Amino acid sequence: MRIGAIKAYLLKEFKELIRSRLIILIYLVPTMILLLFGYGIRLEVKHTRLVVVDEDRSTLSMKLLQNFTHSKYFQILYTTTSYQDALHKIKQAKADVILIIPADFEKNLFHTHKASLAIFIDGAFPLRAMTMQGYVEGALINAMEDFAQKYNIAMHHIAIVQRNLFNQAMRDENAIVPGLIGLVLLVAPALLAALLIVKEKEYGTIFNFYSSPLTKSEFLIAKLLPVFLLHSLNIFILFLWSTYLFVVPFRGSFWLYWLSSEIYILISLSIGLLVSIITNRQIVAVVLTLIITIIPGFLYSGILMPISSMQGESYIEAHLFPIMYYNQIAYDTFLIGQGLASQKNLLYLGILILYSIILLTLGSLLMKKGMR
Repeated sequence: MRIGAIKAYLLKEFKELIRSRLIILIYLVPTMILLLFGYGIRLEVKHTRLVVVDEDRSTLSMKLLQNFTHSKYFQILYTTTSYQDALHKIKQAKADVILIIPADFEKNLFHTHKASLAIFIDGAFPLRAMTMQGYVEGALINAMEDFAQKYNIAMHHIAIVQRNLFNQAMRDENAIVPGLIGLVLLVAPALLAALLIVKEKEYGTIFNFYSSPLTKSEFLIAKLLPVFLLHSLNIFILFLWSTYLFVVPFRGSFWLYWLSSEIYILISLSIGLLVSIITNRQIVAVVLTLIITIIPGFLYSGILMPISSMQGESYIEAHLFPIMYYNQIAYDTFLIGQGLASQKNLLYLGILILYSIILLTLGSLLMKKGMR
């Protein structure tokens, strides 16, 4: 391997990146994605529009409603005794939840220790509906525990003690931003790498490589190394944005975060390299890269939906994409802090290394020095 030839090609690639101003996009695009999605994606549901059908009109029902009134998660639109009016509101998309307190609610609770409540939730969006259901059930459980202690009503002798681990404040930023780092480091390097060779094909400058004594390995190293080094700086930039701008805690090993990110960038570059080799037009390479990276990046990364809740083909597909393995390590380094003491982190780090070797080898084999 001739170091001099690689240095000459490296200098050419750096000059090309500066001349075409792509070097600006290397740092602008990752920051834009993190800021836009970091502030834009919200899993928490606040100010749920609640319609209360209070047929009991008792002191107990009024105290029950206070739990909803003083909560940031609910906004009581109005209280009525007509179920039809409430149903009309939710059909018009003017309400999200209907809470029905039946007649004799207080009487039944005190005399028989059994009383029923009815909850109707707009289930047009299942994830949002499940979130609202959890909020309503939590508010009701808290209210009934207070009643049980105050009025000596037995609740089957069950006390519910709830504590949130790893994200005690339940901040969306803590749940979203570490996963977005995985998405950014998958999309941005792959997108730039996808243009490296196909651009040479489109402009005809690839014939310089065909006619030169440069080997395939030297050519690929010279092409990928500048992009790898430039994107390596994004590891630290994204870390600073996450911890200082979004105030996401970092509880794990920075060395594990850095090492796994460098390996992950290699995987991303290899994906872009493969696309660049098999395509002949830049627009085709860009579109294909976006499809390969962004769709799996959202659907199978664990950002919006836990991998453990997937079944069948979706569960298998999630394990075929490297972003799932990287995000597990990213969430551990930011929120949990197990590091290399976790067997899963060691396994996933090994899988990422295997991915990078396989994809780089495949790209080197598909790259031909000559016209097809």
